[in-house]
Amino acid sequence: MNQLAGKVAIVTGGTTGIGLATAKRFAAEGAHVFVTGRRKSELDAAVEAIGGNVTGVQGDVANLADLDNLFEAVGRHGGGIDVLFANAGGGEFRPLAEVTEEHFDRTFGANVRGTLFTVQKALPLLNDGASIVLTGSTAGSSGTDAFSVYGASKAAIRSFARNWAVELKGQGIRVNVVAPGPIDTPGITGLVADEEQAVELRKALAAPVPLGRMGDPDEVASAVLFLASAQSSFVNGAELFVDGGLEQV
Repeated sequence: MNQLAGKVAIVTGGTTGIGLATAKRFAAEGAHVFVTGRRKSELDAAVEAIGGNVTGVQGDVANLADLDNLFEAVGRHGGGIDVLFANAGGGEFRPLAEVTEEHFDRTFGANVRGTLFTVQKALPLLNDGASIVLTGSTAGSSGTDAFSVYGASKAAIRSFARNWAVELKGQGIRVNVVAPGPIDTPGITGLVADEEQAVELRKALAAPVPLGRMGDPDEVASAVLFLASAQSSFVNGAELFVDGGLEQV
């Protein structure tokens, strides 16, 4: 406990799934956590669920004005930023023949543009020795049917980490990627038309995993905490897979 005592941490996309689980873990470990979300009702519920040591800031990471509002709030709090978990993003299945400009722009807007400008706008507030954790995916390193745009966006995240680890070395800032495999989050339901299809999708996603199941958001949160804390002080530019062995065997 208290691995992040006295630290300031940001979690974008912190209202559900991996983001919410990680925000809870950060707060429990002593950090003051800023969480973002696009919908106020979900953001308010997340803030209540996290409990103390939390500030909710409504916004969309693909909107630069919203990012400015976030970092203005962090600046007013004081103390700089010790941990930045750039987690906000999403995706949807879309076969190549059905990819539209809107689908591409929505996916890359949140996953790539949003991540880039989240980190860029955080730079003036990042303390020396800070930890940046980006949310990647196993889809960024392997092929998935009808998921090419999402996979490409997550491959870009992996490239960002390699380059930024070099760019920010003068400040001792570490940049790493957590790459979840199939994780049982509310977002699974959003990929399909109804709950019956969601059940079948969960079965299909779990089938190839060597551990024989999907992961839990708390399991990813544990990996993010490791990358965020001094426990990983010599880990930099890495991609940590949390996938039950899916991409490893």
